[in-house]
Amino acid sequence: MIDDFPPPSLEDRRVPATKPRRRRWLILSLVVAVAVLGGVIGAQITQSGDDSTSDRPVPSTVASSDDSGVPTGSNETPVITAPAFEGEMPALNVAAVVGIIEPSVVTVVSEIEEGFGAGQGTGTGVVISADGEILTNAHVVDGATKVSVLFSDSIDPISASVLAQDAGNDLALLKIDASDLTPAVFADPASVNVGDEVVAVGFALDLDGGPTVTRGIISALNRTIGNGDGALDGLIQTDAAISSGNSGGPLVNARGQVVGINTAVFTSTAGTAANNVGFSISVGEALPVIDELRAISNGATRIEGYLGVGLTSRRDGGRGAEITEVAPDSPASIAGVLAGDIVVSAGGTPVDGQGALVAAIRDQSPGDTIEIVVLRDGGRLTLMATLVERPAE
Repeated sequence: MIDDFPPPSLEDRRVPATKPRRRRWLILSLVVAVAVLGGVIGAQITQSGDDSTSDRPVPSTVASSDDSGVPTGSNETPVITAPAFEGEMPALNVAAVVGIIEPSVVTVVSEIEEGFGAGQGTGTGVVISADGEILTNAHVVDGATKVSVLFSDSIDPISASVLAQDAGNDLALLKIDASDLTPAVFADPASVNVGDEVVAVGFALDLDGGPTVTRGIISALNRTIGNGDGALDGLIQTDAAISSGNSGGPLVNARGQVVGINTAVFTSTAGTAANNVGFSISVGEALPVIDELRAISNGATRIEGYLGVGLTSRRDGGRGAEITEVAPDSPASIAGVLAGDIVVSAGGTPVDGQGALVAAIRDQSPGDTIEIVVLRDGGRLTLMATLVERPAE
């Protein structure tokens, strides 16, 4: 069957439902299992968190709510972004950075009904508006029947609604009944560079107490990885330690500004070693998705563009993605894409492999026109394809 999605190269392992106390040990076991049992390099999509306590209540909001008291909409307060980058990045002071970002970091707890009973999946979220908007990974709340958040200085969890989610970009927008929160500041995308020192903050491995803090550098930019929903592109690679539970948490620069949302980590296999290779959704990718999530009806899922091709990696070792099939009457067929074409660019972004093309298409919506550059018979052609909604199977 023709599909825009190649087989995933990363393993998406959800933490099974279990009682909270036992879940911590099970999470540790799963991380080891991926390393030992995986047949290829696996990536653990982190899904765990922490329970923290304090005395300070979170103030209530004036946002509208449904009968359950959970807010049902957003006033679309702009996400706070840093001004255009000027000057050199200061040396990293981890304690100072944590002091800036910690009030904006929360535990996200998802109650999940599965075949063998109910359980909890936990991750991390980032406050993005003073009136209760929170950003996290879509996989943290996927399939949840109930979602709540917990601040590191509060006692009781707060009910949250999932306003919208985008599985293709692994981001979800939550809303809680709160006001006067401290929103995180997002960095200027142009300020993010390889070699910059960064701090990852999140509720790793469901450990008691406050968030776990690790430091590292930005190892690479614009990485593409496969996942259970196709591929993620525009990722930041970092050697800051990321574990189960960091999903949805911030990767922060030396100014305390969010440069990425942590989403995945590679783990070793029997035949391949992988150390300190984690991935975050870059601020440049996340900001447009936040705007799209706000525009979607509450609880809906974004409709992604569809090209209508089958893909494989280049067999000669070069860069690009090879077209194996073209669906009749699809956008690709109408644009003139042929089986055997090598796609080297899509939407102005270089395509280094099939995952990059999948992600480029998923970033678009039905009705969008995307430029596709292909190699054919020794020449280079530029084609224009207008995407449609994925046909019903």
